[in-house]
Parts: sequence; structure tokens; C-alpha cells
Amino acid sequence: MAAQAKFLSGSTMRHVVTMTLTSAIGLTFMFLIDAATLFWVSRLGEPKLMAALGFAWAIQFFIISSGLGFAIATTAMVSRALGAGGRSQARRYASGAMAITLATQIVLAMIAFVWRREALVLAGAQGETLDLATHFLAITLPALPFMALGMTGGGTLRAIGDAWRAMAVTLAAGCIAAALDPLFIFGFGLGLDGAAWVMAIARCSVTVLSIWFLVRVHDMLGRISLREIRKMLHPFFLIAGPAALTQLSTPFGNALLTALMASHGDEALAGLAVVTRLTVLAFGGIFALSGAIGGIFGQNYGAGQMDRVRSTYRDALVFNFVYTLAAWALLWFGRDAIADVFKLHGEARAILDAFAAVGAGGFVFGGALFVANAAFNTLGRPLWSTGFNWLRDGLALWPLAAAGAWVWGGPGVIFGQAAAGVLVGAAAAWRGRRFVAGLRDRRPGLEKRAEPLHPAPNPST
Repeated sequence: MAAQAKFLSGSTMRHVVTMTLTSAIGLTFMFLIDAATLFWVSRLGEPKLMAALGFAWAIQFFIISSGLGFAIATTAMVSRALGAGGRSQARRYASGAMAITLATQIVLAMIAFVWRREALVLAGAQGETLDLATHFLAITLPALPFMALGMTGGGTLRAIGDAWRAMAVTLAAGCIAAALDPLFIFGFGLGLDGAAWVMAIARCSVTVLSIWFLVRVHDMLGRISLREIRKMLHPFFLIAGPAALTQLSTPFGNALLTALMASHGDEALAGLAVVTRLTVLAFGGIFALSGAIGGIFGQNYGAGQMDRVRSTYRDALVFNFVYTLAAWALLWFGRDAIADVFKLHGEARAILDAFAAVGAGGFVFGGALFVANAAFNTLGRPLWSTGFNWLRDGLALWPLAAAGAWVWGGPGVIFGQAAAGVLVGAAAAWRGRRFVAGLRDRRPGLEKRAEPLHPAPNPST
């Protein structure tokens, strides 16, 4: 099956909804690996095990986020090439991106493996919780390069517009985790080690399935020379570098939240661990927005259809607003059942209530930031995306969350996080709208920066 530029016609809202919901389902099942692990580990009845998982997740999120940045760059380059009619160039971009991702992620995982204990100490882990988290990372970190490779493959599938197979890649990983967790944790009696091994297996499955679809269905991967990879490095990292830095702001912010919450004890950390998983499960559609709509932006930009680029931005903001309100309502009315499922009491329950009442609502503006990120990353302004995300997580988050903790304790950390998201998300949405509205005049400059390899792809390729 030849890859086609399918986003150049039809309703942009329909494309936004289809790509985002399918990406959300896949992303939700990817993070279901961690939510399922947390659920089964909670059955062991030891808060320190859940706290160890929270610390380990904070460290792993740094590597995962860099992989997401590489996937964003892949989506941008492949989709723009397809929109301009350059399928052969798109195939070379996809193949080169996979090679670059694997090599880079292996290096990052090795660094994290060697310094994992020191990183956990910086995050606030101590005592037996520190030992448990260190051992958990020793098992799961080596699988992260394969997870990143699968995410890059998924980025190529989204650039093509193959929403269902992109969803299937991550859906399979979540199903594997859900099936194997109880067997390894309880059936084999491995406890926390069993959870770690299941996570590693599920992450590797993402790579296998994505490569299968790209090779057997779309013929979008092939041999690529070192010379071609070297030629691709500059344009790839023009997008991937800032995109990876953008993604790294979220785990940095999570590490700050974890450190602030650590002073309130293991119960508070257990509550934060549950809230972190609920965030990605309940707002999977919002987290998926940035990667899902990049292909729509890219194909239409490559084809010069700026009116469709603008309508995509508008429709994505509308989708974000409706989705967030629905998820917020579900969390509020379901908070008692969630607390019972995860056996949350005391401070942990108070943190969950704070999230359901206030924190979840902040995603109205957090999602707007993700929409702006997609436009900035795909259309030649990735550093703007980096700036807004680090403004939120690196500058605004700490003072607001610390002030909230001083006034309201553990729940105040959640209030501060929401306030940072509202302030920066509103500013990013406004700037993104102005940027997209002016694309017609800026397009020559954007082309020069965004596609330095080939001034104009050959339609006959």
C-alpha cells in the first residue's frame, strides 16, 4: 500500500477528531502499562512500593519524553514531504529517523542506567524506597530505546494518516501489560520485579508492531546509507532538538512536584502517583493532540493550503475544550470510586480530591498549549514550543506549587500546578493563533528553515 497525503481534502474537524481519538486510545493503553502496574502493586498493601514506582516513573519520563520529541520531528518531516508529493523523500526521512532514534536513545538509556540512583536521590527518594526504585529502573531502563523506536514508527504512521494502525501499536502494549501483570506479580510471586519485567516486555512489543506495519503495509522503511543519515541529521535535529527539550519540561515539572510532595510523606506520594496515572488516562486525548494533529498541519503546509492549516488549529482548540470538560466531569463524579480502587486514605485522598476539583480543569488551557506546540513544531517554530513549555514547568510551576503547599499542604501542590498551566496555556494559545493566521506571509522563511535539505521536493518521486 503506497502512503498518500490523505489530509489535503475533507473536513479538518473530522481529521482532528479521528487522529486525536485514535492516538488517545493508543496513548492511553501505552500508559495503561503503568496504571495497571500501579493497580496490581497497590494490591500488595505497601505504600513504599507505590512511592518507589512514582520515583521510577519520574526518572523514566525524561527518556520517554526525548523519544516523543523524536517522534514529533519524524511526523513533521514525513508529513511535509508527503504533502509536497515527495513519497521517496518521505521514505528516506522515516528510515533515517528510526536509525537516529535508536542510536540516540541507547546512549541516553545507558547514561540513565549508570546514574539512576543519584537521579532518584535528587528526586527525593530515600531509604528502602530508594533501593526499590533503583532496582526497578535496572530492569526497565534497557527497554526504553525500543519504546522510543516504536514511538518514532507511530509518528510515521500518523504522518501517513494511518490512524488505526498507529493506535494498534500502542493498544497491543497495553493489552500485554494488562494480561501479564497479575501473572508476573502474583502468579510467579515476583512482586515489584514482576511489574518491571512486564513493563519491559510491553515496551519492546511497540517496536515490533510498528516496524511490521511500516514495512509490510506501507513500504515506508528501507536501507539507508550513512551519508544519507548524516545529511538528514541537521534538519532532523532542527525539529527534534527543540521538540525533545519541550517534552523534557513535563518530567522536569513532575520531578519538582514529586520533590515538593515528598515532604508530606509516603501517603502524599502515593496520592500523587495515582493522580499522575489518572492524568494520562483521563486526558489521553489532550496529550495526544500535539502528536496527532502534526501530520494534518504538515501535509497541508507542504501542499501550500494555509486555509486548512488555520482551520485545523481552530478545530483542535474546539476539540480540546469539549474533551476536557467531559473528562473533568467524569473525574469529579468518579473520585470516590477511584479512591476505593486504589485504597487511598488521608492525605492521599485529599490530593485526589484536589485534582478532581481543580487540577483537572487546568487542562482546558494545558490542552491549548499542546495545540500551539503542534503548530510551532511542525511549521518551523519549535523553539517557541520549547519556550512556552519551560516557562510553565521551569519557571512558573515551582513558586506557584510551593506557595500552594505552604497554604494548603499536599493538595496545594496540585492547585499550583493548575495555576501554572492556566497562565502559560492561555498565552501560548493566543500566540499560536497569531502565528497560524500570519502563515501566508511568512511561508518562504518557514520553508527555508523547515526543509533545508531540499528546496522543493520533486513531485515525480
